[in-house]
Amino acid sequence: MLQYFREISSDEQGQDIAEYAVMLAVILVLVIGTVRLIGSNANNAFSQVASSLQ
Repeated sequence: MLQYFREISSDEQGQDIAEYAVMLAVILVLVIGTVRLIGSNANNAFSQVASSLQ
Protein backbone atom coordinates (compact mmCIF):
# COMPACT_ATOMS: atom_id res chain seq x y z
CA MET A 1 0.00 0.00 0.00
CA LEU A 2 2.82 2.40 0.85
CA GLN A 3 4.49 1.62 -2.46
CA TYR A 4 1.24 2.50 -4.28
CA PHE A 5 1.15 5.97 -2.66
CA ARG A 6 4.79 6.55 -3.55
CA GLU A 7 4.04 5.72 -7.18
CA ILE A 8 1.05 8.06 -7.21
CA SER A 9 3.01 10.92 -5.67
CA SER A 10 5.82 10.53 -8.21
CA ASP A 11 3.44 10.19 -11.17
CA GLU A 12 3.70 13.47 -13.10
CA GLN A 13 0.75 12.70 -15.35
CA GLY A 14 -1.61 12.99 -12.39
CA GLN A 15 -0.11 16.36 -11.53
CA ASP A 16 -0.64 17.56 -15.11
CA ILE A 17 -4.28 16.52 -14.97
CA ALA A 18 -4.76 18.38 -11.70
CA GLU A 19 -3.13 21.51 -13.13
CA TYR A 20 -5.37 21.40 -16.20
CA ALA A 21 -8.42 20.94 -13.97
CA VAL A 22 -7.49 24.02 -11.91
CA MET A 23 -6.87 26.08 -15.06
CA LEU A 24 -10.20 24.94 -16.50
CA ALA A 25 -12.01 25.91 -13.30
CA VAL A 26 -10.43 29.39 -13.32
CA ILE A 27 -11.30 29.90 -16.99
CA LEU A 28 -14.89 28.78 -16.41
CA VAL A 29 -15.29 31.19 -13.51
CA LEU A 30 -13.96 34.06 -15.63
CA VAL A 31 -16.18 33.19 -18.60
CA ILE A 32 -19.30 32.80 -16.48
CA GLY A 33 -18.61 36.07 -14.67
CA THR A 34 -18.05 37.89 -17.95
CA VAL A 35 -21.20 36.49 -19.53
CA ARG A 36 -23.26 37.45 -16.49
CA LEU A 37 -21.82 40.97 -16.48
CA ILE A 38 -22.32 41.48 -20.21
CA GLY A 39 -25.77 39.89 -20.04
CA SER A 40 -27.03 42.28 -17.37
CA ASN A 41 -25.51 45.29 -19.15
CA ALA A 42 -27.02 44.19 -22.46
CA ASN A 43 -30.41 43.74 -20.80
CA ASN A 44 -30.23 47.26 -19.38
CA ALA A 45 -29.26 48.69 -22.77
CA PHE A 46 -32.12 46.94 -24.57
CA SER A 47 -34.55 48.07 -21.87
CA GLN A 48 -33.45 51.70 -22.28
CA VAL A 49 -33.83 51.49 -26.05
CA ALA A 50 -37.28 49.92 -25.71
CA SER A 51 -38.33 52.62 -23.25
CA SER A 52 -37.15 55.39 -25.55
CA LEU A 53 -39.05 53.89 -28.49
CA GLN A 54 -42.36 53.86 -26.61
